[in-house]
Order: sequence, then C-alpha cells, then structure tokens
Amino acid sequence: MTQEQRRLYLIHALLEEQPAYAGIEIPEDEQQQKTLLRSLFNIRMPCPASRDFLAVQDVYLQEETRRKGITDLADLQPVQKGIYLWQGDITTLRCDAIVNAANSQMLGCFVPCHGCIDNAIHTFSGVQLRASCAKLMQRQGHEEETGKAKITPAFNLPCRYILHTVGPIISGSVTKRERELLASCYRSCLEVAVENDLKNIAFCCISTGEFHFPNDQAAKIAVQTVKAYQERTNSKIEVIFNVFKETDLNIYRKLLGTN
Repeated sequence: MTQEQRRLYLIHALLEEQPAYAGIEIPEDEQQQKTLLRSLFNIRMPCPASRDFLAVQDVYLQEETRRKGITDLADLQPVQKGIYLWQGDITTLRCDAIVNAANSQMLGCFVPCHGCIDNAIHTFSGVQLRASCAKLMQRQGHEEETGKAKITPAFNLPCRYILHTVGPIISGSVTKRERELLASCYRSCLEVAVENDLKNIAFCCISTGEFHFPNDQAAKIAVQTVKAYQERTNSKIEVIFNVFKETDLNIYRKLLGTN
C-alpha cells in the first residue's frame, strides 16, 4: 500500500463507524484528506479497532512522523548538566518519555484538528492511546486530579512513553495554589518517570496554551521545580524543556543562561 492508499483506507474505515457521516465526500486534495483523517481520529470514541485497521494505521502514522523528521535526544547538546532546551514538534522527539498537557477526562482532545498538544499527541500516537487512557480512567473511577501524572505507552510516536498531567486552568491573576499545582505537575511527572526507570523526559510548556498560565511564570516554575528535584534526589534523569513558540524559546534561554 502507498501512503495515499493507507490514508484512504483509514478514512473509509472511520467513516463506516460514523453513520452520521456516511454521505460525506472524500476530497481529492492530499492536505484536505489529511485534515479529514485527523478530524475522524479526533472524534473517535475509545472503542476497539480491528487488527487490520491498526496495522494500516500504525504504518501510516509512523511514516507521517518519519517524513516530518525525527529528532533523537542523542543528537542534542545539554545547555546545563542534565538539562536540554529544544524547539520543535514534541511528537517527533525520540526519547524515553514526553509529557502531554492533558485535561481532567484524560481522553485527549475531541475537537477536530484543534491546535493543542493533547490533540497532536493523540492523533499521531494512534487510536490505541485514547483506549489506553480510557482503561486507566475506568479503573480510577473519577476525573484526573490537577498536578498528578499517569504513564501510558507512546504507541506510534518515536518516544517510548507518554506522561499525562493536568495543569491548572487560569481565569484571572495566578494564585499561590495554582503555582503550587503547576509545580506538582512537574514533580509528579519526574517521580513517575523515575519509578519506571526512565532516563530522560521531555516537558512541554504545561498549562500555557488553552489553560492560560502566563508563559514567563510557568517557565520559571518549570525550571525551578526540575532543578530542585534533581538537587534533592540526586537523580540522574535528563530533562528536555520542549518549546514550540519563539516566545517560549526566548524565555527559557534567559532562564537557563543560553544564547
């Protein structure tokens, strides 16, 4: 199968699961097909998928990530001992674990093609991730608490695992409690990573997107919390601060003393 054939196979299979969209016309344009496929991934509920579907999906997603370009942690240089700063798409980073800024339902973003990191990670990991998260939440029996962390396989991403954490949602001035909760997100992820013998972890800018935590304050908390954890525990775990926007890159450069 070519990549186009895989894409069309997946679109048809997902449309068959959604009777309401049975009459939808599949566009001929490649980018429009990709948008449609991502939308169908995003709205799909956590239910079983056939072995054939997963086989095609896995090859398709891994090839899409390969074409975007995979960055290996081994090719990066630390900016401080045990600390890296990297600007790029976290779904293309090969390391032990990446951090997902999740919501309290822990099922990923259901908004078609939304720009949040939760949407991107669930899209390119594959439908197995939502199913895996659903099992975790079913066992837990309640929504995920802010400041905690959970671990899942990464499925089709280049990393091995995904750590999911729910950051605080800011609606006005940042309170002391909200700062504590954000720090707890970073500590919880580090603790879960160490418990699972992970050697490195890549943090996204937790809570700074849809949750509106001010970027400069969030970055300061992130750096302080990570350094305090490393000093307190003497942990050798390596930390990558992943940024996507130029604004965040400049903030972290200043905090970490890089040019």
